[in-house]
Amino acid sequence: MKKLFFSSSSFGTDLALLLLRVGSALMMITHGWAKISDFSARLTTFRDPIGLGPALSLQATIFAEFFCAILLALGFMTRLSLIPLIFTMSVVTFLVHADDPFSIKEKALLFLLIFFVQFLMGPGKYSLDAQIRKRRGGY
Repeated sequence: MKKLFFSSSSFGTDLALLLLRVGSALMMITHGWAKISDFSARLTTFRDPIGLGPALSLQATIFAEFFCAILLALGFMTRLSLIPLIFTMSVVTFLVHADDPFSIKEKALLFLLIFFVQFLMGPGKYSLDAQIRKRRGGY
């Protein structure tokens, strides 16, 4: 019982990173897919918080929320794929919902926190990045 509650094993850490990585990525993919599915309608109403134009802002958001989230779920190019996700969630939190109450920006802020922690921790042992590193002689 002590081992379960007071151990900080590598297995537990790597399993936690896997669950956090896959879970957050799958939840983010649903946001990206909704934007892809309704692209034409969203194009006319999508905000342009950093001045790229609504079309490019929507495309960049889809790239992060859908395609980078797929890479994150796989654990492939993990830290690189997290950069657009962190940027997107920062824009959503601090620009798009800047004047909104905390309850509105809370979800984006939570994703931002999760993605930032994953960036610091890395993909963990159960990822494609780790498998590639192992085959190259590292890890």
